[in-house]
Amino acid sequence: MPSAIVLADLRKRYGERTVLADVDLDVQAGEIVGLLGPNGAGKSTALAILATLVPADEGTAVVAGRVLPREAPAVRRVLGYVPQDPALYPTLTGRENLRFFGRMLGLGAHAAGDATDRVLELVELSERADDAVTTYSGGMRRRLNLACGILHAPRVLLLDEPTAGVDMRSRERLHAAIGALAADGAAVLVSTHDMEEADRLCARTVMLDEGRVVASGATTDLVGASGIAASLSLRTLRPPPPDWLDGLGSVRVLAANGTRATLALDDPTALPVLLARAARAGGEVVELRFDRPTLADAFFKLTGHTLRDGDGGGRAS
Repeated sequence: MPSAIVLADLRKRYGERTVLADVDLDVQAGEIVGLLGPNGAGKSTALAILATLVPADEGTAVVAGRVLPREAPAVRRVLGYVPQDPALYPTLTGRENLRFFGRMLGLGAHAAGDATDRVLELVELSERADDAVTTYSGGMRRRLNLACGILHAPRVLLLDEPTAGVDMRSRERLHAAIGALAADGAAVLVSTHDMEEADRLCARTVMLDEGRVVASGATTDLVGASGIAASLSLRTLRPPPPDWLDGLGSVRVLAANGTRATLALDDPTALPVLLARAARAGGEVVELRFDRPTLADAFFKLTGHTLRDGDGGGRAS
């Protein structure tokens, strides 16, 4: 099956500044892919190109089999784009906003009404549908913003920092709604600088830094590619003998001082054997902390800086 979103050798410059350089990515129907990187990494620019808002300078961009920018009008009919800042009319009610955007998306009056009821239920705003948007919380506005972008049941959905600044409950609701859209077959590309969001929401993540793709894959693949080992910190009842780790080739001592030790596990499946041996050699394990490497660890290892290093306090781009 051809990919619903394809970027190949994509380049974009603004003056002397290269925003995107040889970017490759693809998203299948029914898949959620995260575009992860700090502010200024080029995430929003990549989405804007796919949303037909700006043209690429070089390379290929294909959405639902249509090549951009040549087939931009056809792309807009199958595309949903949810910008980072909610694009809503605050004095209108949630329902009025949705019906307006439904008509703008080409839906007839009856179809727009039906679509409005459907998306209100999906984003859990039915009970507040007839309240003015000025009375909505930030999280509710984010959910309504998503609803406006999916009224026409798009085959491809682009989300730019969809949960930025929202509370945990609204984030969970947004994640559930996005997951439901993918389950119905939509291809979803979501930009974020939130490691936890990328890990929980996305099947795959594309790490973008200074306009370039530094790595892509599932979290386990990215962590594995970084070469970072899991770590185990423990304290035993009494100091274990010097040879207590003999034969465990996948375990390395990072630090040891009497009853305390910090170990690196190149193979986390060795953990049960290691704990059993620690209990025997040290009398009992009285403290334990196991840390798996995260996407944040992998990003730092692959780029040499954290996601926040590039923020600059501005909007993601």
